[in-house]
Amino acid sequence: MRVTFTQAAEADLEEIGNFIAADDPLRAESFVGELVERCLGLAHHPLRHPLFVARAGREIRRFPHGNYVIFYSVLADAVEIDHIVHAARDHIRMLFPEG
Repeated sequence: MRVTFTQAAEADLEEIGNFIAADDPLRAESFVGELVERCLGLAHHPLRHPLFVARAGREIRRFPHGNYVIFYSVLADAVEIDHIVHAARDHIRMLFPEG
């Protein structure tokens, strides 16, 4: 199964990298690489992490990496990474901004 990243997830990775780079550019690069590798690993066992919420006909799963949480959906032919956010952020508002 292939793994794809939404534009929001790509923006999240860039934001995470920029935040960490302010203190440690090398760690920023390696940590973002770790996040991407964890996401790509979902191709092998996409259903292994718990369901976070089912809404609007879509099931969203999540799993942690460090202080961050990766949110993703398993589609018919791909795993789609929806968001990657710090665990302390308001996940519901980020995933469903329309309320």
